[in-house]
Amino acid sequence: MQQKRLTAALVAALAAVVSAESDVKSLTKDTFNDFINSNDLVLAEFFAPWCGHCKALAPEYEEAATTLKDKSIKLAKVDCVEEADLCKEHGVEGYPTLKVFRGLDKVAPYTGPRKADGITSYMVKQSLPAVSALTKDTLEDFKTADKVVLVAYIAADDKASNETFTALANELRDTYLFGGVNDAAVAEAEGVKFPSIVLYKSFDEGKNVFSEKFDAEAIRNFAQVAATPLVGEVGPETYAGYMSAGIPLAYIFAETAEERENLAKTLKPVAEKYKGKINFATIDAKNFGSHAGNINLKTDKFPAFAIHDIEKNLKFPFDQSKEITEKDIAAFVDGFSSGKIEASIKSEPIPETQEGPVTVVVAHSYKDIVLDDKKDVLIEFYAPWCGHCKALAPKYDELASLYAKSDFKDKVVIAKVDATANDVPDEIQGFPTIKLYPAGDKKNPVTYSGARTVEDFIEFIKENGKYKAGVEIPAEPTEEAEASESKASEEAKASEETHDEL
Repeated sequence: MQQKRLTAALVAALAAVVSAESDVKSLTKDTFNDFINSNDLVLAEFFAPWCGHCKALAPEYEEAATTLKDKSIKLAKVDCVEEADLCKEHGVEGYPTLKVFRGLDKVAPYTGPRKADGITSYMVKQSLPAVSALTKDTLEDFKTADKVVLVAYIAADDKASNETFTALANELRDTYLFGGVNDAAVAEAEGVKFPSIVLYKSFDEGKNVFSEKFDAEAIRNFAQVAATPLVGEVGPETYAGYMSAGIPLAYIFAETAEERENLAKTLKPVAEKYKGKINFATIDAKNFGSHAGNINLKTDKFPAFAIHDIEKNLKFPFDQSKEITEKDIAAFVDGFSSGKIEASIKSEPIPETQEGPVTVVVAHSYKDIVLDDKKDVLIEFYAPWCGHCKALAPKYDELASLYAKSDFKDKVVIAKVDATANDVPDEIQGFPTIKLYPAGDKKNPVTYSGARTVEDFIEFIKENGKYKAGVEIPAEPTEEAEASESKASEEAKASEETHDEL
């Protein structure tokens, strides 16, 4: 018994030490406002102890807090189980929710990465002015302040160029660090003339120079291309950036770091040829091999190569029975670029019969059903593992049943497609995504962003569809529907917590 008491005391003492050493400040409703008001810049995490994503974030968040401590940037956290009212007050609806505070009146959502170095980089950018004024003495340190920094060399009296650069810096301050030099001698030492922009980076050739006319769009495009590694790496922190780049992405799948490095070197000449037109990136096939299936590759045979035309959502997998060589990949990429290679289309079989009130769509039936110009089509893009999709299912079935029994049964279609098993032309960034394709205007679908209730779906169809189709809802839901919805809600939470992806 005495030994147990000693062990318990030791555990408690160790826990107290760990807590004391934490650089993340735990806040409550009694301490939150004072802490926010007494610090110029705070990143606050609203979490739940049971949340798997919160647990994964915790060590990264702690490491970032320690790094940022010397820069007077504070990181805090709020337990939303213990402080439910405080979290509700700040509009927290999911976990983890991260927000950047500059006092209680100036709050912005955190939109950066969830790894320690990404959090650190993001918050350092938040702490600096949009454009840091640089001199000969401060320039060298600024060049290496982040993986990518942009420095404008502009004469002080060049009002137009300064205004363009400052406006762009304000727009992209979450993405890059921006600095400005007005000293012509410093510009000359850097090998540039007024007005110019130099993008300094910790990879590839080290820097790129922009010396064209100061046009915001041209500078934006220059930065995006120059800041992307010649052969980068796709992962949770970079995936969204590649998806939003606006150009195709060539994936290089390999299971070991050594193999990825060797393939990157092998394909570097191909990447150089298509720089700014096609992004090239390796991906860890051991951890993210399942993603190969999303671009129509086999998920059990690596290394592998494929190109994803993101804008058109078309996939071009390289024959996995062939070895990945510079010569063969160069020919493959040339064929893709010239339009001589046909896209691969992944599709489930077309259902022989439609069972249930919701019309099941697959890639091979997408055009005939969704793009039927005579019908308003509401379609849900879902994933089998998506908990929110499962929770929605009984309501979506009810919605489909109401329209199937209405006067609009031949004019309105309620449909769904498994977007993980079928190639669809739409840009899908999360599940479920729901869109309405109005009759007579299939090129302009309307994305649904309201509450997921039957009433709201009906109102959405009525407002945005060609036929203004409204239907009546029975006064009481059936016992079967209530039971189905309850079961789906229970499954949803567990499903969301167990799935992980890029």
